[in-house]
Amino acid sequence: MEETVRLALEQHWAASDAGDFDVEHEIYQDDALLEYPQSGERIHGRRKIQESRFAQPNKKRFSVRRITGSGRLWVTEFVLTYDGKPSYAVSIMEFHDRLVAKETQYFTERFDPSPSRAHLVER
Repeated sequence: MEETVRLALEQHWAASDAGDFDVEHEIYQDDALLEYPQSGERIHGRRKIQESRFAQPNKKRFSVRRITGSGRLWVTEFVLTYDGKPSYAVSIMEFHDRLVAKETQYFTERFDPSPSRAHLVER
């Protein structure tokens, strides 16, 4: 099952990057839940999730850094670039019957290292 989920995730993120909204949303159950904790948004249902993404006016690109997980819980670290500006993101997907039942996404912008640790950082 793990190889099946990993392939589904790779297909999902490739479709996201290509703007293929149909393939991008094949991974979700009909009654899936998507949460964005930073904005307090909860979107119920694959159709609404797809519509919310289709309605975004920004030009976006996805670059996956790492996919890790097993069983029902999978995490993807990726860079989401909106109109040329990168945002670093984590997607936590909970699977049930080989489809996503719940996804939680966290986003952050790039920041410079703190001066207190700048001498320890590899750039």
